[in-house]
Amino acid sequence: MATKRDYYEVLGVAKTATDDEIKKAYRKLAMKYHPDRNPGDKEAEEKFKEAAEAYDVLSDKDKRARYDQFGHNMGNMGGGFGGGYSGGGMSMDDIFSQFGSLFEEFGIPFGGRGRRGGGTRQSRGSDIRVRVRVTLKDVAHGVEKKLKIPRLVACDHCHGTGAKDGTAFSTCQHCHGTGRIVTVQNTMFGQMQQQSVCPACGGRGKVITENCPHCSGEGVTHKDDVVTINIPAGVADGQILSSSGKGNAARFGGVPGDLLIVIEEEKDPELQRDENDLIYNLMIDIPTAVFGGKVEVPTVDGRARLTIEPGTQPGKVLRMRGKGLPSLNSYGNGDMLVNVMVYIPERLNDQERKAFESLRDSQNIKPTEADKKRFFRRLRHLFE
Repeated sequence: MATKRDYYEVLGVAKTATDDEIKKAYRKLAMKYHPDRNPGDKEAEEKFKEAAEAYDVLSDKDKRARYDQFGHNMGNMGGGFGGGYSGGGMSMDDIFSQFGSLFEEFGIPFGGRGRRGGGTRQSRGSDIRVRVRVTLKDVAHGVEKKLKIPRLVACDHCHGTGAKDGTAFSTCQHCHGTGRIVTVQNTMFGQMQQQSVCPACGGRGKVITENCPHCSGEGVTHKDDVVTINIPAGVADGQILSSSGKGNAARFGGVPGDLLIVIEEEKDPELQRDENDLIYNLMIDIPTAVFGGKVEVPTVDGRARLTIEPGTQPGKVLRMRGKGLPSLNSYGNGDMLVNVMVYIPERLNDQERKAFESLRDSQNIKPTEADKKRFFRRLRHLFE
């Protein structure tokens, strides 16, 4: 059996990490290794399970306390991943079924996984995946998008049943309307019963006696449909949102699939995004750095005025609180971080050159050792 990795190592956080840091770390991993983004990738699936296991323990105060004390030998933790699950004992359907609300909180869909029911079998339509481009302003405030999507819809003439006028049915004689057949086998342990989907009716319990002429008995037709979707504020590039029931219709009146919306964030020409913070590189001239002044900087909602204090040094970061992006499904905004750079002129006329030459020997122009240490300390901080 492979050795289980430390849960903090799995999420890439320190043991002193806050609940918010743990949630952010898990969100990144969940989006990166989500099955819908890595179809058929077994390694990604295992990492997805491993991250979910780690988050399940570290996001719970009691479980985390026991794990910090006993590690993976913490014993039965009262259900969930912790204490009993080793990453290979549960299927993906089980994980999504048990922790569906956890993934929905992050805006990560779990499609139709874990949907089960008794009685006759009900088919499910396939999901449709579309990419939607959003700007930083869309991310800041949310946006409504209208999409024209070619998809399968229920036939209007047979109401999606595939039968003429929606009524040309008869009870399946093979399973007597149950949708299931039971077979009995004699084994060394006695008779064993096995239940399976009826092959004659496909689990529907009834058969079509006359096909609908408009859809040839399929129950669905092709249509370019206009769908309105609401993109919530705080979404991130690569995130997948799910709109339930807006995918392809199912044959024979089953459950429609979902519409999966993959977020593509357009790069802003001036602002850079760092999770919920926005970064802007501001270049000022020497007189403004020396004397201070008012400058304009871009934000997601237009231009804003910012005060530059006298003696502002290159590399100084000015923080505009609350001017960043909101968090998805939570309160508060990130900040706007303005990196100050000072422009050094490359060409000077005679008058300008003389002005600078006259300052060459001034003691106030030359940095002291304390000034140098403070400047390089700030510069190191920018690259950490």
